[in-house]
Amino acid sequence: MALHCNIDAKGKLIRLIYGVAFVLMGALLTTFWAWPRGGALPWLVSLASLLGGAFAIFESRRGWCALRALGIKTPF
Repeated sequence: MALHCNIDAKGKLIRLIYGVAFVLMGALLTTFWAWPRGGALPWLVSLASLLGGAFAIFESRRGWCALRALGIKTPF
């Protein structure tokens, strides 16, 4: 299945910005919350933030939005 470009330059920039923010937040959560505390919930939240941010960066680089591909209207 090919990923066809379905967002414009503004949408790409927005996804890149929040993707980088989520990756940085995930790294900070891992370093200062999950690693010292050790429970399952801190690791799950940290991993979700890292993976979500990485997926947003992927969407930005490909010019493709998963929600738009499913038919959901997004503002950007």
